Amino acid sequence: MGTPVPGPDWAVLAPDWDPAEHSAELDARAEEELEAIGRTAERVAGGSIRAAVLGVNDGLVTNLCMILGVAGASASAATIRLTGLAGLVAGALSMAAGEWVSVRSQREVAHGMEDALQRAWTLSPPVVLTRLARRMRERGLDRVTAVRASRGVVSAPRGARETSLRILYGVGAEDAGSPVVVAVSSFLLFALGALVPLLPWFITDGGPAVTASLVVTALASLAVGGLLGRGSGRGALRSALRQLLIVAGASAVTFGLGRLAGGAVL
Repeated sequence: MGTPVPGPDWAVLAPDWDPAEHSAELDARAEEELEAIGRTAERVAGGSIRAAVLGVNDGLVTNLCMILGVAGASASAATIRLTGLAGLVAGALSMAAGEWVSVRSQREVAHGMEDALQRAWTLSPPVVLTRLARRMRERGLDRVTAVRASRGVVSAPRGARETSLRILYGVGAEDAGSPVVVAVSSFLLFALGALVPLLPWFITDGGPAVTASLVVTALASLAVGGLLGRGSGRGALRSALRQLLIVAGASAVTFGLGRLAGGAVL
C-alpha cells in the first residue's frame, strides 16, 4: 500500500471555517450552490444569458423608440402598426443574423487557434510543455505539480488541444455555444420584446396607445432588469431601475425627434 496522503490543513486553506460545524446538511447546501454555479456557467459560456438580455432589451427599446418616433410625428395608427411590425421583423432577423455570424466566427477562430497549437506541438513539444507548465505556475501551482499537470494535459486521450488552448489563452471553441441556438433564441427574444410596445396599438390608438405602450414597456423593462440583477446577485431593484432609466431616456429622445421631424415635414 502507498503512503497515506495527509489531510488538508484547514487552518491555512479555510481559516474562517470551523471543522467542528461540519455537517451533511452543509455539504448538501454547498453541492447545490456548486450545481447552480455550473448551470449559470453553461448559460454564460453558451451565450444564452447575453442573447436573452440583448434580445429582449433591444426589442423593447428599439420598437418602442420607433413607435414613439412615428407617433410623435402624428402618424396614423395604421402607419404606426405597420412601422412596429416592420421593426419587429427587421430587428429580429438582424439580431439573429448578427449573432449567428458572431458566434460562428468566434468558433472558427478558436478552431484555427487549436490547429496552430497543433502545429507548434509538431514543431517542438518541449516548447508547448514549457508554456503549459509556466501558465500553471502563474496560477499558483508549484513547479513539480505544474510539470506533471502539463504532461497529463497533453497526454489526455480526448480534448488535449482544447484543454491546452484554454489553459494557455483562456479560450475554447465551445465557449461561444451553438450558432444556431444563439441565433434562434435572439430572433425569438427580440420579437418578444418588440411585441410588447406594439400590442396596445392593436387595441386602441392615439394618446391612450402611447401611454399604454410606455406603461407595458416600463413594466417589462423593470422585469428584465430585475431578473438580470437577481441572477447576478447585485440587487434586483438597482438593475431594474437602471433598465427603466435607459428605456425612458431613449423613448424621450425619439419621441422628441419625431415631433421635430413631423413638424418640419408638415
